[in-house]
Amino acid sequence: MKQVVQNYRSGELALLDVPVPGCKPGGVLVRSAYSLISTGTELMKVSEAGMSMLGKARSRPDQVAKVVQSVAANGVPATYRKVMGKLDSYTPLGYSLCGVVEQVGAGIDDVAVGDLVACAGNEHALHAELNWVPKNLYARVPDGLAPRHAAFGTVGSIALQGVRRGEPQLGEVALVIGLGLIGQLVVQLLAASGVRVVGADPDPVRCELAERLGAAACGDPASAAVQGAVAELTGGLGVDQVYLAAGGTDNQPVELAARLSRDRGRVVDIGKCRLDLPWNAYYEKELDVRFSRSYGPGRYDPAYELEGRDYPIGYVRWTERRNLACFLDLLARGSVDVEPLVSHVADFDDAVETYRSLQDGELKAVAVLFRYPDDRAEAPAPTVAVPAVPAGRKPGRAAGTPVRLAFVGAGNYATSMLLPHLAGRDGVELATVVTTTALSGANAQRKFGFAGATTDLDAVLGDESVDAVFVVTRHSSHAELTRKALLAGKAVFVEKPLALTENELAGVLKTVEESGNDRLQVGFNRRFAPLLREARERFGARTGPAALRYLVNAGRLEHGSWYLRSGEGSRFAGEGGHFIDTASWLLEADPVSVYAVATSGHQDVQVVLRYPDGSTATISYVTTGAPGFPKETLDLVADGRVLRFDDFVRASVHGPRRWVSSRLPRARDKGQAAELAAFVRAVRTGGPMPVPLRSLAATTAATLAVQAGLVGGAPVTLAGVR
Repeated sequence: MKQVVQNYRSGELALLDVPVPGCKPGGVLVRSAYSLISTGTELMKVSEAGMSMLGKARSRPDQVAKVVQSVAANGVPATYRKVMGKLDSYTPLGYSLCGVVEQVGAGIDDVAVGDLVACAGNEHALHAELNWVPKNLYARVPDGLAPRHAAFGTVGSIALQGVRRGEPQLGEVALVIGLGLIGQLVVQLLAASGVRVVGADPDPVRCELAERLGAAACGDPASAAVQGAVAELTGGLGVDQVYLAAGGTDNQPVELAARLSRDRGRVVDIGKCRLDLPWNAYYEKELDVRFSRSYGPGRYDPAYELEGRDYPIGYVRWTERRNLACFLDLLARGSVDVEPLVSHVADFDDAVETYRSLQDGELKAVAVLFRYPDDRAEAPAPTVAVPAVPAGRKPGRAAGTPVRLAFVGAGNYATSMLLPHLAGRDGVELATVVTTTALSGANAQRKFGFAGATTDLDAVLGDESVDAVFVVTRHSSHAELTRKALLAGKAVFVEKPLALTENELAGVLKTVEESGNDRLQVGFNRRFAPLLREARERFGARTGPAALRYLVNAGRLEHGSWYLRSGEGSRFAGEGGHFIDTASWLLEADPVSVYAVATSGHQDVQVVLRYPDGSTATISYVTTGAPGFPKETLDLVADGRVLRFDDFVRASVHGPRRWVSSRLPRARDKGQAAELAAFVRAVRTGGPMPVPLRSLAATTAATLAVQAGLVGGAPVTLAGVR
């Protein structure tokens, strides 16, 4: 299928061939009929992509701050790869469309195949021939409403939520500053609510359009016309509400809002404009400044948008989905008219040229629609059964033939830390990348040279030419995907964690036993880090028990991080295996017991591991430390010697013979390249996997025991893993 994309680094726009998205549970697969270009939000994004790197940095200071933090934690080379990987990727455009339900996922019973729906979301209602849309981001189109009008559903919901934030009442007077697409809809919604509206925009054509659609008067904000209209309608008292629907860096809209508002009036920010509030003006009138968050309650809440958890209507009357349905109803009843806003309808095949015309100013428009061909010949790929394999180890590859790898998942970690070490490697062929979203697979295919991209996992697992599968997805899916790949006879590299529960771990081990396929590696890369390996070699063999202290300055998670979603396990369950594995490798044994305590709220966790020879390892996993402090430091003490390791940059051994690594700054090599080389070598030769399965299972069990220890408040004994 085709999708409109943009490369944020170069600014390139393209109509790209991408895989058809799969129809996951909790949503529907929708074939687009019309999608709407947001001439404000989307063109701003297109314009930013065309800026220089310095211009991009100036426009997104929040992202620059994240880069600085990443440099402090991971070093310049790793941060550079991550940033360039994000910039040099195709990103989607679009967030408002209407289409026909083509396939219904499990758990959906409110629509059927063939129903017409309006869809929302900048990850789900894209300018693409097919989109998978979760339940709370679509609404059925009322009978008789034209699909081209229903495509306005999302932008209409944005305007509707803005009006709700202003709490208009019959007989009030409102000022709408900015008469673009959102502003025009706000004017109509206010007029339908019995509010008299004054509009302000420097474009006389837009002013005339707003007056035709219900505004009492409109004019250039720099002229006396707007102020005169407000004075006449309010008797000189000022407007009850101001809606900021303008964009740009000029502070004029905010200043105009203060001048023309009544005492204790309401100012609602809907667009993305400069908000340098003149303190005296806003203080003296005690103005109530409010923000309108996109489509309404539920926006940016993964539990609502992705998991389908609705808010009870008794507590949240107007959610994202209810706003969408309400706007469609207003359209169907004629209370709002979007046809006069349609400046141009373009065939989807002409999408790139349409964007260029808008950006160059050749096409002046309030709203532009893409019209899609009514062609349903392309259907989702059929599923392929996953074959089980007989017991026995899979032999190595024939001499001279490449190891063929498939990736399940192509997120930030896969594309910045794993794939750069595999792309172009002799003896390796990147066969297929499997993703849930079509565009992420197309990006990985373009950047790393995969032979194919798909959303169909079963087809890849059924491909006998694929030797190994990398599982680099969300934590909650690791165990099940690993089981499926092992049953399909593949060698498996799964990023940590292997499992989030004891039952999941038991299920993986049972699969190994029943299938006879033990070709499994978990992404515990630190034991492969060159500097750490050299430090252990310099430390030498032990004769007595050791004490190890490991400080992990993990830092706080950003708001909205998927780590915080229910079902993804605790943060330590996801990351802690790294540090337990490193400690066990240094101590050359698996732990026999775990004791864990935590601060209030389990933000900072202290873990004490005990080993068979009496050695102990204390892991302090903290999120409340200083961002500028190194992320990982450890000390190993035994037999009159101390090994000191500082964040993959410096290491030293103190004892009868002292050794200190180079003090020159170096890239933080955390071992991914060496780990991948060892895994590929094992797959090619049929030799042992880089880390014994027993060790992988023991580390996972110890990681899971931390949560049990926190709950029970007592040490947890680890049973031997067979």
